[in-house]
Amino acid sequence: MKIIQRALGIVLVFAAIFAWLIASFDIAIYGDKTYAFYENEYEKYNVTEDLQMEMPDVMYVTSEMMAYLKGHREELSVMTMVDGVEQDFFNEQDRLHMEDVQVLFLQGLHLGKYAMGIFVVGLTAFLCIKRDRMKVLCQSYWLGLGIFFSSLFILVFLFASDFTKYFIIFHEIFFSNDLWMFDPETDLMIRMLPEGFFYDMSARIAAVFGSGLIVLFIISIFSYRESIRRANKKD
Repeated sequence: MKIIQRALGIVLVFAAIFAWLIASFDIAIYGDKTYAFYENEYEKYNVTEDLQMEMPDVMYVTSEMMAYLKGHREELSVMTMVDGVEQDFFNEQDRLHMEDVQVLFLQGLHLGKYAMGIFVVGLTAFLCIKRDRMKVLCQSYWLGLGIFFSSLFILVFLFASDFTKYFIIFHEIFFSNDLWMFDPETDLMIRMLPEGFFYDMSARIAAVFGSGLIVLFIISIFSYRESIRRANKKD
C-alpha cells in the first residue's frame, strides 16, 4: 500500500507542476488585460521607431494578435498605419507561422486541463488512503520539485549561456518548417517582437511559475510539520 501511495503521490505532483507550468504561461502572456508588459517592452526596445508606428497602433495590433492566438479571431489580419500608410500589419508568412503558434498554444492549454483533471482524480483516490497521506504528499512534492528544478536548471543554464542558439533549437523542435525565420527588412512582426522581448517574456514566465512553486513549498513544510505533530500526539 505504501508503494502505491508514494507512486500516486509522485503522479499527483508532476500533474500539478505541469498544470501550473501551463497556467504560468497563460498568466504571464495574458494576465494583464491592458498588455502593459508588452507596451513597456516596446518602449525598451524602441519598437515604435523600428516600425514607424504610433504606440496606440502597435498596442491595437498586439491585442488583435493575442486574441487570434486564443482562438477568438479566425484570421490574423489587422489594418493599421505604418509609416503614414494604411496596410495589413501581417504578411502571408506571418499568418502561416502564427497558425502553427496558435495550434501549439491551444494544445498546451488543453494539456494543462488534462493534467489538472489527472490531479483532481488522483487526489480523490489519494485521499481515500488515510495513513500518512499528508506526509507522503509533501515528501512526493519535494521529490518532484527536486527532479523538476534539476531539469529546469539545465535549461536555464543553456538559454542563459547562448539564448539565440537555444531559441533556434526550440523552434526547430516545435515547428516542422522554417516559417519562423523572419527578415527584419520585410517582416514587421519580427520588428515588433525582437529577440530581447522573448528573453524577457521567458523570465516573466519563470518568475510566475517559480513563485507558485515556492509558495507551495512553504505550505508543504508547514503541512508536513503539522502531520508529524498530529502523529506524535496520537502516539
